[in-house]
Amino acid sequence: MLIVTVSIMLLSAIPTWYGENAAVQISAKGGAMPTPFEIQRVLKDHGIEAKTIEQQPTRTIVVVNSTKEQTNTKEALNSIVHNEGRLTLALEPAAPKWLLGLGFEPIKLGLDLRGGVQFLLDVDMKEVYKQHAQQLTDDLRIDFRKQDIRAARSEMTNNNQVIVRLPSEDANNKIRQYVRTQYPQWQAKDGQGDNLVLSMREDEQTNLRNLTVQQNLQTMRGRIEQLGITEASVQRQGENRIRIELPGVQDPAAAKNVIGATASLAFYAVKQEGTGSTMIIDDKEGRPVRVSRKPVLTGDHIIDARASMGEMGTPEVNITLDSAGGSMMSEFSRHNVGQPMATSYSEYTRNAKGQTEQTNKIISVATIQTQLGSRFRITGAGSLADAQQLALLLRAGSLTAPVTIVEERTIGPTLGAENIKNGFAALALGLGVTLLFMALWYRRLGWVANIALLTNMIMLFGLLALIPGAVLTLPGIAGLVLTVGMAVDTNVLIFERIRDMVRDGRSFAQAIDRGFSSAFGTIFDANFTTMITAVVLYSIGNGPIQGFALTLGLGLLTSMFTGIFTSRAIINLVWGRDSRRDVRV
Repeated sequence: MLIVTVSIMLLSAIPTWYGENAAVQISAKGGAMPTPFEIQRVLKDHGIEAKTIEQQPTRTIVVVNSTKEQTNTKEALNSIVHNEGRLTLALEPAAPKWLLGLGFEPIKLGLDLRGGVQFLLDVDMKEVYKQHAQQLTDDLRIDFRKQDIRAARSEMTNNNQVIVRLPSEDANNKIRQYVRTQYPQWQAKDGQGDNLVLSMREDEQTNLRNLTVQQNLQTMRGRIEQLGITEASVQRQGENRIRIELPGVQDPAAAKNVIGATASLAFYAVKQEGTGSTMIIDDKEGRPVRVSRKPVLTGDHIIDARASMGEMGTPEVNITLDSAGGSMMSEFSRHNVGQPMATSYSEYTRNAKGQTEQTNKIISVATIQTQLGSRFRITGAGSLADAQQLALLLRAGSLTAPVTIVEERTIGPTLGAENIKNGFAALALGLGVTLLFMALWYRRLGWVANIALLTNMIMLFGLLALIPGAVLTLPGIAGLVLTVGMAVDTNVLIFERIRDMVRDGRSFAQAIDRGFSSAFGTIFDANFTTMITAVVLYSIGNGPIQGFALTLGLGLLTSMFTGIFTSRAIINLVWGRDSRRDVRV
């Protein structure tokens, strides 16, 4: 069991020592893929020599010699790809193909070691509160008609309150009771005259903020998955902010465009002036389009979106709705065959004053030819690249609240390489001094401890590479250094107990057996209490703290395994056949 376990961990750790090569990735989406011959010819014209060019069904990987050539390669390939969005900088494993084919990959490095970009996003809750206030205003207007309360009006104020203007005190009491039962999240207070002022309760605002931020977190994770970025960290920071770390992203423009985008679709019935509650939204040419104030359907019901070229050679987005959305679209279109329906595209931006602004535009107005279902297509999104980006955003989900990037930090791979060099230099120094001390102090048993310690390092690196989601950070390297001391501590406890037994006159075989059995309880207790700390750090910490907690926790497990089982196996193998042999301890 020991040989098999260590062998697997060794194979898992080997790709990390090979490192990664700088590369440029060409995505197959959005256009024709250049052949390896064309790529090689363009690079040769620019004085760049590619190490390898590998063409896959969904991408082509061009591996170069350095990060400097990586940037030049991207600029050179732009002349034949004609779409900068399809070119991304990447890092490819340098391990042999047969090893990678077995499923083993290098350890994933964090932002501080690999380089990358970090975004801090602000979730604008004012727009969410405004939408809820507007929804309440519209619902009350319908309720007034149902309750036959004439001359009653509901208006939304600038501070997201709703003022209900009522004709009499009796109506005031009636509506107050109605709001208390039907809208318990809103608090009614008397205003001027017989008016009521409705304000959202503080506990409801807190619940709404937590729900909104959590939904945006899920949406962000979905968008990052759509971009194909791995080892990303998406976490909440404070009340209404989100921190996103993208290790390995050296070209953050594409990620920034998608992460910060708040694009969403809505479908409206086109109305004539004087036909109910309407509003005006301009189309792409600036012409006004009058639509119903309440949309037929919003982007929340979109579960899939794919960009393609239509029969007329124009880009289109094929939409798939969930069951509820499909029912609503089917019901609306069945009663409006021959009537126009507008598709609205909206996004949020932040102006020079730091205020969030919503921009709406009609991207298409089409006549409903037949009853629609859960699958249909829209046009007017722009170029094919625009249609693909819109499809990506819709596929990943629209944001519950608008977000803006308030901070962006880029860490270059050079700084990460320096951190790795210094960190592993410290690890090598600590490991070397420890090996020397154990060899001199415990003599032959010290060499057993040294073999167990090296095995421990192999297993720890192998586990870090095998566990999904495990990321090595700079504090994680500190955890590796700490693991060296903790792993030796296990052997120190055992060997000191063996020494005590030998001094008491027991044979070496008896001293080994008693030494391991008596030290196990102490070792387990010490490691268990430290493991509790590691679990707590990983649970409530983030980023670098989690990196330290991860290597600390895994180091505890591997230290107990190698300190107890590996050391005992070696001792039994070397001295177990002749228990009478005198060994100086």
